[in-house]
Amino acid sequence: MSWIQGSLDVFTHETELKSDADNSSTFVGNMKRPVHRWFRYAAGFSSEWVKQVIKGYNKDYQATVFDPFVGSGTTVLAAQECGVNAIGIESHPFIIRVAKAKLLWKENIKHFSDFSEEIIRLAKRQKGETQGYSRLIYDCYPEDVLRDLDSLRNAWLEINDESPSSFLCWLALTKILRECSPVGTSQMELIQPRKKKQNASKPFPAFIEQVSTMLKDMAFFQRKYATQPAEVHSDDARMCNLIPDDSISLVITSPPYINNYDYADACRLEMTFWGEIDSWGDLQEKVRRHLIRSCAQHMSYQKQQLDQLLDAKRLSPIIDDLSRVCTYLSAERLKHGGKKNYHLMTAAYFLDMVEVWSALRRVCRQPSRICFVVGDSAPYGIYVPVHEWLGRLSLAAGFRSYNFERLRDRNIKWHNRKHRVPLCEGRLWVDG
Repeated sequence: MSWIQGSLDVFTHETELKSDADNSSTFVGNMKRPVHRWFRYAAGFSSEWVKQVIKGYNKDYQATVFDPFVGSGTTVLAAQECGVNAIGIESHPFIIRVAKAKLLWKENIKHFSDFSEEIIRLAKRQKGETQGYSRLIYDCYPEDVLRDLDSLRNAWLEINDESPSSFLCWLALTKILRECSPVGTSQMELIQPRKKKQNASKPFPAFIEQVSTMLKDMAFFQRKYATQPAEVHSDDARMCNLIPDDSISLVITSPPYINNYDYADACRLEMTFWGEIDSWGDLQEKVRRHLIRSCAQHMSYQKQQLDQLLDAKRLSPIIDDLSRVCTYLSAERLKHGGKKNYHLMTAAYFLDMVEVWSALRRVCRQPSRICFVVGDSAPYGIYVPVHEWLGRLSLAAGFRSYNFERLRDRNIKWHNRKHRVPLCEGRLWVDG
């Protein structure tokens, strides 16, 4: 009996985990849940809450659920657990592969076990190299750890046949990259080479443990849930090109927050390790240009001026308020050393979200329901009422009504904060 397969015989999952509706905007709870825990993504939310929304919307489970910012796949996986058809799209070219890999929980368990064992066998026969990696990798790993990771990487490359089992092994190796690094990682997934953490994992045991966890989760899902169809595709939420007209009845998602978090940077370590980028600057061409413009880094590469972004026709429901806020931001930036282009970022973000609402109106049936998990913002201490403006833009796109359900306050502990504007997070419900 194999070193992994034997663990399946004694696997029993704990009873259904308690609901965490109060934490619906966080991914933390998912790290205890089968399949969801295969990869943690900073821009995530609770799978248990998604299941509550699905069951509350249609008790007969006939809804077609859509997530236009599917990230690492929380919504489509939760829909499968509910026995509901689901589809998701994501424009981040790396994270969409993670979502696709998670949906392979239906793969033959023995095939995956055998494939992973072959990777271990090949990796242990070779001596990994440390040459040819980018600076970030050298900052994150000591030489012995990098050699072992390189051995695993080369073993995978040697036998990669683009099969589901190969794809699952790619995810397993990707998942352990941060666990094996002794440097710090912030809550928002950014690498901090100057900070150190204790008890970093060793690559070979970490890979074996991750594969074992995935096999257990696959066995649990295959016993408990039917193979309900679910799809994820690389597509842009501003267009939803792959989604047919009038095909969606329920949308559950969390669009990028306009809080200057660089979503392109969230997987920089993983992309660098796999040789997909060489430096932080590569992110613009490889990732950032595909995403909703929600951080100042977007605007550093664009030549648009504020008057070009404040499109009065398309932004008419919020143009007066948006123009006033952007004017304040334009003046305020001159008082700060970084002089960040928050005024351009804010205008570009809502211009992009106009296109998202237009695309959603096309693909959503009548009636339909949309839930956005959103948070407001205050760049340079100037308040941006995100949920209110998105709601008004949804009405302009043709939806019938909206309301905001406040979940929690943010930015209320002032220690080391850049401003003292109270913020909140919640759910924007839109009907149409």
